[in-house]
Amino acid sequence: MWYFTITTTTLWSPLVLLLLLWSPPPSSASTFNHGETVKNLIRNLNLFPPHDINILANPNVVPTDKNNKIVEKPLRFPNFSGEGEGISLDDLAHRAGYYPLQHSHAAKMFYLFFESRINKKDPVVIWLTGGPGCSSELAVFYENGPFKIANNMSLVWNEFGWDKVSNLLYVDQPTGTGFSYSTDTRDIRHDEDGVSNDLYDFLQAFFAEHPEYAENDFFITGESYAGHYIPAFAARVHKGNKAKEGIHINLKGFAIGNGLTDPAIQYKAYSDYALDMGIIKQADYDRINKVMLPACELAIKLCGTDGKIACTTSYFVCNTIFNSIMSHAGDINYYDIRKKCEGSLCYDFSNMEKFLNQGSVRDALGVGDIDFVSCSSTVYQAMLVDWMRNLEVGIPALLEDGINMLIYAGEYDLICNWLGNSRWVHAMEWSGQNEFVASSEVPFTVDDSEAGLLKNYGPLSFLKVHDAGHMVPMDQPKASLEMLKRWTQGTLSRSGDDAEVLVAEL
Repeated sequence: MWYFTITTTTLWSPLVLLLLLWSPPPSSASTFNHGETVKNLIRNLNLFPPHDINILANPNVVPTDKNNKIVEKPLRFPNFSGEGEGISLDDLAHRAGYYPLQHSHAAKMFYLFFESRINKKDPVVIWLTGGPGCSSELAVFYENGPFKIANNMSLVWNEFGWDKVSNLLYVDQPTGTGFSYSTDTRDIRHDEDGVSNDLYDFLQAFFAEHPEYAENDFFITGESYAGHYIPAFAARVHKGNKAKEGIHINLKGFAIGNGLTDPAIQYKAYSDYALDMGIIKQADYDRINKVMLPACELAIKLCGTDGKIACTTSYFVCNTIFNSIMSHAGDINYYDIRKKCEGSLCYDFSNMEKFLNQGSVRDALGVGDIDFVSCSSTVYQAMLVDWMRNLEVGIPALLEDGINMLIYAGEYDLICNWLGNSRWVHAMEWSGQNEFVASSEVPFTVDDSEAGLLKNYGPLSFLKVHDAGHMVPMDQPKASLEMLKRWTQGTLSRSGDDAEVLVAEL
């Protein structure tokens, strides 16, 4: 499936020439294989599931509505202990469902909804996992969902689940990710227009079905490649609200964790971060910056003017930087450089696969015989034309209209490191740029301990999280819950004690 063909009409493109320049030369015993180069590059940068994508001929799942309404069922996972939180699942609205995407040929988006354990008037928070093509169930069971999977395949409460302060929505997207599926290959998405329109249509259908949540504050969150999804989705919601397209969505803010948003700035930061953290030596740094970085910068510029082929090629040109760093790094986990990379996911998520493949769990979810695709390589490859595009460009307009943005990043992540994220946030031009740049870092404290460093001005906040890698809610669950709580309540910029006093006064 991993073939990269170069036609005679594209061979002389400057970007293709750059790709050829940085690709390894063929050995005397073999012919150069672009397909194998592509496969290796993608394997070095992403997660790989046992299955590829859910494009099915005759799926056996919950029936979907012909009028583009959601079809869902109450969700009650089997083997749930229910101990430790003093609350019964019978008192909470947990749901699993499918939405037939309005602007598709046959696509069905799978979602999970978990009502707040405290108050159903809490904000509605949607979570988008990145990849691109990785399922949000990764976050449900390993990061910020209500439950954790025990080794005996039972579920226990997550003490720091984000449903303690919000009503949580998780979606499997783009089409072909997780339990989302289609019967038509034309439904595979390639850009943020398709992604954001699908998500907007889903929200309209969800709030139409559940008007009791429609007036709640609404926040968009996610991590990694969601650094692309989230700004586009936020802009689409804001546009729909302004145009009064349907149900008004009470968008208050969006948060991106260890995301990829402005590739031109973030790829330039790779070598700086790697040198600072002792992953590469000065000679490696000098070679990358002298040889590889200029080619990447040119490739990204051409991506902005030369269309889809140029953008795809720029992905391969620029990722020679990352590949070069990893060739010196050995078997480190590029999501958390303090650890070794073990297995295809660099983490052991096997319990999730086992749990979701149980018949009783599949019955509870209503997914029929749909395979669970943890991370789809086909979705990943389809989005390569989108990878090097700059999604920062639409953010200033959102800030100017009072939509809050939080960028947070674990300090030990390499692949979407805090340094690159900090640089694009500081470089972004908006009316409060100078004041934000001039603002001082203040400690983000949790339980009287410094959990991170925060910069804030107006609607913009940047938080560097201590002792965390790519998946902050997994590495620092208590700090991430406190971060979400204070941010959605408008008290993130205050110290922990001041925030508690203010909330109590309110």
